[in-house]
Amino acid sequence: PKGVEMTHRNLWVNAATFGWQAGVSDRDVYLHTLPMFHCNGWGFPYTVAAMGVPQIVLRKVEGPEILRRIDAHGVTLMCGAPAVVAMILEAAATWDGPIPGSGEDGRQQVRIVVAGAPPPTRIIERVETELGWEFIQIYGLTETAPLLTMNRSRSEWDDLSPGDRAKKLVRAGAPALGVRLRVDEDGELLAQGNVVLKSYWNQPEETAAALEDGWFHTGDGGIIDDESYVRIHDRKKDVIISGGENVSSIEVEDALFSHPDVAEVAVIGVPDEKWGETIKALVVLVPGSDLAQCDTAEAELMEHCKAHIARYKCPTSIEFRDELARTATGKLQKFKLREPYWAGRDRQVN
Repeated sequence: PKGVEMTHRNLWVNAATFGWQAGVSDRDVYLHTLPMFHCNGWGFPYTVAAMGVPQIVLRKVEGPEILRRIDAHGVTLMCGAPAVVAMILEAAATWDGPIPGSGEDGRQQVRIVVAGAPPPTRIIERVETELGWEFIQIYGLTETAPLLTMNRSRSEWDDLSPGDRAKKLVRAGAPALGVRLRVDEDGELLAQGNVVLKSYWNQPEETAAALEDGWFHTGDGGIIDDESYVRIHDRKKDVIISGGENVSSIEVEDALFSHPDVAEVAVIGVPDEKWGETIKALVVLVPGSDLAQCDTAEAELMEHCKAHIARYKCPTSIEFRDELARTATGKLQKFKLREPYWAGRDRQVN
């Protein structure tokens, strides 16, 4: 783990930029749906506190309760991981009457800022058509306070269908005010700006690597399109984002490798409508092992993982293979392993 050292300037610039670009004012009411230990769980509240915005705090994040609080307090602004969006859509299906925050009751429309991982295009479309809310997507990291990009519907998109507008909004967004972005020769997204961390606490070598040549190396692969919008295509660091939580595929692989009957393993993220991605393990068993001869191999390996790592990091499915795709040097080719599960999509992360 790395301790990210932020400056007052980092946090002030992030709060001011967020407030400006999201159109925050003292007429808003903010609903906390992010854990306050998360970088955006404290980052965005700096914005709303500075703007004099009333804040509503939930004890437990549940779809029906979110809708009740929006209805009771006139909430106009909230953040959430894709899993929270899925909860709200599920709760809205059984809500009696107009959806709170849709603007049908004469109050302001809700703006929901989604971060952590973008949901599928059809989920973005449903936020507009089923909830009547405005969908805003951002991209950033703890190391950038966190805001790097924002994607908010533009006036020139007003005549588009909800589906076509969702295809625009699925992108990570354009650079936030004062942020400079570029993609290096390896396809990694690099960033400069007053939101970039000062250092990793007491880790000078890691700091130097992350800030090489004066650019912060995000570890995410992507492109910048002809409209200057960022599209995240792949994650250079082997991290899966499930329900807004970062899961290291290497950590999960290590847990599975500790089972004596596992010969090879690759852990990948596969698309999931509710969680964005779920964790899938592709496993080659030791030939002739006891596990290879039984019908409960998947359940046994899942229980093994639960004994070694946090439950939210454990695979939700395990598939057994005879071999795994590798390069000539023996390196796993995870992009090839992911391909069948992401067929028909323009990227291999959600």
